[in-house]
Amino acid sequence: MMEEVTQVQRRVQARILPVILAAAALTVAAVLVINQSLPGSGSRTGKTSIVDCANCPEMVPIPAGEFTMGSPSSELYRGPEAQHRVTIGKPFAISKYEITFAQWDACVADGGCGGHMPDDQGWGRGNLPVVGVTWDDAKSYAAWLSRKTGKSYRLPSEAEWEYSARAGTTTPFSFGATITTEQANYDGSTGYGNGPAGVNRQKTVPVGSFPPNAFGLHDMHGNVWEWTQDCWSDEYAADAPANGGPYERANCGGRVLRGGSWEDYPGDVRAAARVASNAEEQSWSDGFRVVRSME
Repeated sequence: MMEEVTQVQRRVQARILPVILAAAALTVAAVLVINQSLPGSGSRTGKTSIVDCANCPEMVPIPAGEFTMGSPSSELYRGPEAQHRVTIGKPFAISKYEITFAQWDACVADGGCGGHMPDDQGWGRGNLPVVGVTWDDAKSYAAWLSRKTGKSYRLPSEAEWEYSARAGTTTPFSFGATITTEQANYDGSTGYGNGPAGVNRQKTVPVGSFPPNAFGLHDMHGNVWEWTQDCWSDEYAADAPANGGPYERANCGGRVLRGGSWEDYPGDVRAAARVASNAEEQSWSDGFRVVRSME
């Protein structure tokens, strides 16, 4: 418990210092061919994306596979990220973009999401990523999608998130050894390694504003931190699942966020970067995306 509180305190201290495709009808699930190539174990195959209802997020199928989770000791700005092998035994689908205000507001209008209307900080709503949502809020959105569609929606595990973010790469970023503010929304006041400095936009930007990774996913680096299902542990716990499932335990006080945000330096938007936060925290830099079962 103390390690979880410490991590939350560290995060608080550190802070102090497209368009979604429309479905044809509410009652019919739309399956949209996007002709993307997904890295597989031996071949690259065209896949489809899935939209289960008019206001549902576009979901991208991700293939099963193995990868090395975490970062090598030589990686700049690494934290508790010990490398270990993980097997993703079953394919799943993950939202192509971070969940937007428009999608969140549709949930509220339909009687879901606890009626919570998060503050947009004056930046606007629409296709901007929703912020100011707790871990429980994110779970309530996934539960609403499940009720509405009859499909199984949830938050991604840490392993599923990193597997999706890496998209077959082993570098700090899915774009390579460094990153620029032409590829993601983060505080570019300083560069990463030999990379250049860039702009500091000081707010979120519409989802899909930057190029996707090899899986066709946008904003896996920056824009908003993304809630995952997992409980926090300093370093990966010895009993952390090797099958891609979430790490859960009794008295889980801290939950894991991934991806970094608009207000963070480039070290925080690495594929392996992870932070803890209290599940009840609402922040202008926290959002989420969801996972859908393919069964």
